[in-house]
Amino acid sequence: MSLIIAAAPLVLVIVLLASGRFGALAAGAAGLVATVAAALVLRGAQGFAGFAVEQSLIGSWLSWQVITIVAGGVFFYRCVASRAHAAPVPHTSAITPDHRRLYFVCFLLGPFAESVTGFGVGYIIALAAVTRLGIGGVPALLFGLYSQSMVPWGALAAGTTVGGLLTGLSPTTLGALCGLLQMPIHLGYLALFWFFRRGIGPAPSAAERLDDLVWTVAIVAAVWASHRVIDVEIAGAAPLGVLAALRWLRDERPDGAALRRAASSAAPYAALTLALVLTRTVAPLQAMLKSLWAWQPMSGQPPFPPFYAPGFWLFAVGLLSALALRAPLASVARATIRAAWRPCVVTLLFVVMAAFYVAAGMAAIIADALFAAVGASAALATPLFAAIGGFLTGSGAASNAMLMPMQAALAVETRLPLDWVAATQNSVTTNLTMLSPIRVSMGAAILALAAGDGAVYRRAWPLALPPIIVGVVTILVLLSRG
Repeated sequence: MSLIIAAAPLVLVIVLLASGRFGALAAGAAGLVATVAAALVLRGAQGFAGFAVEQSLIGSWLSWQVITIVAGGVFFYRCVASRAHAAPVPHTSAITPDHRRLYFVCFLLGPFAESVTGFGVGYIIALAAVTRLGIGGVPALLFGLYSQSMVPWGALAAGTTVGGLLTGLSPTTLGALCGLLQMPIHLGYLALFWFFRRGIGPAPSAAERLDDLVWTVAIVAAVWASHRVIDVEIAGAAPLGVLAALRWLRDERPDGAALRRAASSAAPYAALTLALVLTRTVAPLQAMLKSLWAWQPMSGQPPFPPFYAPGFWLFAVGLLSALALRAPLASVARATIRAAWRPCVVTLLFVVMAAFYVAAGMAAIIADALFAAVGASAALATPLFAAIGGFLTGSGAASNAMLMPMQAALAVETRLPLDWVAATQNSVTTNLTMLSPIRVSMGAAILALAAGDGAVYRRAWPLALPPIIVGVVTILVLLSRG
């Protein structure tokens, strides 16, 4: 009976999302209400009011760390979008092969934009760039989805930060492990990229494939290595930004005028990346900002240093960009509120739900039941749950908040390394957000696709295979060593 009560809120959320009739906001609200009710039944009424207040405060505090990034990312994008050229989209050139430009958009430009702002902004930018290359319809949406291929570091690693906070792991440590898992995942994405490429024209030549392979290895290696010197928030954006600039210079060979246009378009992104890199690599500056007016209202919970937090720099650079462009700040603020309130509330609901799940022992109850049923093999459910969560919520932060407590408890039961189980959950769930109905329907609406979402899924479903296969293999390796 305890298992049914503990699992009911998770099942409710999954059913509501899978029905297609309810969004993440409604599902999160229903899930939180069900979680509080389940915790009341399992714990009893005595002292529950104080317990509920405490867990609500803890969940709210943890979610605040991410909400500032969510709101800041939306504000930054709205400020930058007020310019005529909202992103450094490469200019066409007769001497550059289309294949090279398409690779640039899919593996560098789109993922870089997504890592800085998140929430599908990279998808919007990638779709615009892909259509400028003469690709339309379902193929355009298919290649646009590649902008979501580095979502473990999307929105300045908001989802990875949630995963780290809920497991007690350093988000940067978690990000580095995800960087290792991303290596085979990205090779799988590259193979599928070549396969999809054949659907719109001649297959890539051997030289083009070799060039793609070298750049793909460089991308994932640079992202992984960056965790050794900078925090996870910028570990994706910084190397992707540098590599995108180098690739653009190599392929386009721009003249002075083109360089000035590109520099003007890229200036806000470059300023944000530079600010975040400096505050995370210059030790005295890092120490000062981490301690300056740091808030820690609850003992045992992570502090919030406002001038070190990524959200501050998103707001600061965005505001400076808006002022430089003489953008109407009132309109920017209204657009930010309209776009940001929903993902902020969704994050709050799911993280508070996760706090109740852990404190009430509900995650442990589910893990105990899985372990009792199939033993250590229960860990194989980790990538499957992660895939479902990412697909349904379309958010690494929401999925991690919903599932990470259960995955952590399962790691304890099966005696597998918590860091690797958490990395599997985070890596699989964030990568699967690229195929979420939220992303696919958004792209179909932008391009006014007559064929509908189903046509996209019939072509795009293989993109789910690389992260799921890597996740399952990772758990099998951990089990073999245990």
